[in-house]
Amino acid sequence: MVTSTPPNNRIGLTLADYKGSPSTLCDGCGHDAITSQIIKAFYDLGINPHQVAKLSGIGCSSKTPAYFLNRAHGFNSVHGRMPSVATGVSMANHTLKLIGVSGDGDTASIGLGQFCHLIRRNVPMIYIVENNGVYGLTKGQFSATADLGSKAKSGVLNELPPIDLCGLAIELGCSFVARSFAGDPKQLVALLKAAASHNGTAVLDVISPCVTFNNHEGSTKSYKYAKEMETPLHELGFIPFYEQISVDYEAGSVQEVELHDGSKITLKKTERDYDPTNSVAAMTTIKKAHEEKQFLTGLLYINEQVEDFTSIMHVGDEPLATLPESKTRPSKEALTEIMNALM
Repeated sequence: MVTSTPPNNRIGLTLADYKGSPSTLCDGCGHDAITSQIIKAFYDLGINPHQVAKLSGIGCSSKTPAYFLNRAHGFNSVHGRMPSVATGVSMANHTLKLIGVSGDGDTASIGLGQFCHLIRRNVPMIYIVENNGVYGLTKGQFSATADLGSKAKSGVLNELPPIDLCGLAIELGCSFVARSFAGDPKQLVALLKAAASHNGTAVLDVISPCVTFNNHEGSTKSYKYAKEMETPLHELGFIPFYEQISVDYEAGSVQEVELHDGSKITLKKTERDYDPTNSVAAMTTIKKAHEEKQFLTGLLYINEQVEDFTSIMHVGDEPLATLPESKTRPSKEALTEIMNALM
């Protein structure tokens, strides 16, 4: 009997090398679909798992780093505090690729302040919000991203307006902002690859239906609602820097964005003329979509010209975590000079 061996990626690893522990989430959870696309994106890009740091806070979403890249470094922080830990990791070892997984509660409620300052600093990392509009670990109460008028499983209507994390991220100056749906693997993989190649904070707000508490009639975060109301801004393609660049151009229909490492995102226009490099247009488009009850997906905004936090802080080429004490411990003369400067 002949058995086929799994194909290797460009660094010689198989897809299995990018997996983690078996999921303990509910069957059909959107978070597991996102995990599958993270695995595929990192495999396709040929990123070595041990060069990745996985970060999370508290919540159903924050369990998911256990389910991918089991050879990566990992840190599960306290509720809402993942951005602080991510900032520290980035400063200590800027050679690591950072991926943070959070939820709408972990980000939009208790962690909102931390989220804002992470964006303000432009810490180089992929920041995924697995957004289901409810607090799944505490029996499905509305979260801060639940849409006004959406119905809970109990029949209660939400009376508070939502926080749009993509709109907030753009307003705060985030250099990469996208929205996707757990049920759209092709689009999500392309966005994840682009985010991994971006030099700065890349926010991905992914609608991820909670099959236990928020997948019923009247929910605006259910699979059915997302499928019916999803409006893609464009068709996305991603071309890594190590592949030959070849794009099938059609006059006026394709926009290309080059990332800092030479990779390219190609955006093929659908029914609207949308420019993801214009922050004002992005905000206007998001607000109009809210009014029309649309669920916009795609690359909402990108700016490759913003310096990332490690560059702003003039972090050296050698990671701080590997520097010897002779370089990190100031001499007595240096401390004296510092103290004199403060007098």
